[in-house]
Amino acid sequence: MAIDLERTVTQAGVGVIGKGSRVIERHGIDRIPDTERRGTPRQVGLMWSGVVLNVQVVVYGALLVTFGLNIWQCVAAIVIGNLTWIVAGLCSLAGPAAGTTTFTVNRVPFGRLGNRPLAFFNWVMQLGYEVLDLVLMTLAVTALFGLGGITLSNSATVTIVLVLAVIQSVLPIVGHAAITRVLHTLIVPFGALFLMLAWLTAGRLHLQVTPPADWAVFLGGIALAASGSGLGWSPNAADYSRYLPAAVSRRGLVGWVLVGGGVPQSLLMLLGVAVASVVPSATDPVGGLPTAYPVWFVIPYLVLLVVQMIALNAVDLYSSGVTLQAIGIRVSRWQAVALDGVICAVVGLLVVLSGSFMAFVSNFLLFMIVWLAPWAGVFVVDHLLRKGRYDPVVLEGGGRAFAPAGVAAQAAGMIAALLWINTTVFVGPLASVAGGADLSAPAGFGVAALTYLLLARRDATR
Repeated sequence: MAIDLERTVTQAGVGVIGKGSRVIERHGIDRIPDTERRGTPRQVGLMWSGVVLNVQVVVYGALLVTFGLNIWQCVAAIVIGNLTWIVAGLCSLAGPAAGTTTFTVNRVPFGRLGNRPLAFFNWVMQLGYEVLDLVLMTLAVTALFGLGGITLSNSATVTIVLVLAVIQSVLPIVGHAAITRVLHTLIVPFGALFLMLAWLTAGRLHLQVTPPADWAVFLGGIALAASGSGLGWSPNAADYSRYLPAAVSRRGLVGWVLVGGGVPQSLLMLLGVAVASVVPSATDPVGGLPTAYPVWFVIPYLVLLVVQMIALNAVDLYSSGVTLQAIGIRVSRWQAVALDGVICAVVGLLVVLSGSFMAFVSNFLLFMIVWLAPWAGVFVVDHLLRKGRYDPVVLEGGGRAFAPAGVAAQAAGMIAALLWINTTVFVGPLASVAGGADLSAPAGFGVAALTYLLLARRDATR
């Protein structure tokens, strides 16, 4: 296995540490030298295909049904929400242009200190996804034991969480090339699993066109679809495109990210809608969905679910590690990953033992829009204004402490998002006046992007 990983790293042009750690990527948030740039937009797109082929995406589609959307509203929400993969594609452009990670590039529009709160928000968001995946893995393993008639004690559950936390940290510690290679390899078995799920569902499917939900509920469905798709992955985008050559096709990169991420995610969310019509409890991917299918499918389903979440957490742990470095914490990339793995294990244990899994999922997905949508608006507009030209001094932590235009635009966008958000915990005043309509994502993105365009046009262009 070590030989295969080493070959993978070498082929991808990733720098590695010397003897004894030959397969571990040595690059953190430093600029990737041109001599180590490899790959094509198509490979990045396929990596995102491997990322989105997971059971969480099916659950997102099932959640739309529980919101009260009818079939056509579900389809519309899925299509509109997955168009945000264009945003992920645009954020990917900064990777080959600057040769470094997303929140290192983020020092340019926000300043070296202005970047830190946003990098911290991203770290918290990545940690939230890591916890979500770890909880799903634990529930799946527990269910597998249950199929064998074994009921696990609390101490056994704790042991499972800790073992899974260690396993999920291995791939991101090894690094970028190993993660992308594994995700490419897993596309076929993951795709086969969901084709089987679709086949088992189709024979029992009787879709009925129910009365449509009101606009407020429909807009909430779009917000959920967007936050769980391209918009939610945008902060990871440059982390995985930075090994591409600087002269890579910009249009090709955006297009492949849109196709590689958006198409399979849309199909899986549509599958989730269909599954929810057959299995009303499909929003629970372990305790609900498998109960309606034969055991011969459930066992490989649960096994692959664990593998899916390990691969998915590799992406999040890698990004959260380099984000910690971008905050200014002086640790190596692999040390940052190990630290995140420990924190993820502790928080995951608390969630598993508390039993508040679904409340954690729904509120987490909706609240992250408040900072994420405005940040994406600023990041994309900044890249387009400066046409991909970044000051290496700023990327290395020099330059201004705060960039007023970026900070002001982010604040304006977050205020707009809060005014329009609608969750079970908090409803913004404008959303309340509009009957509960959740426009937090477009309001946050649009206000921040327009504000930054007006304030930073001259400075960014220069």
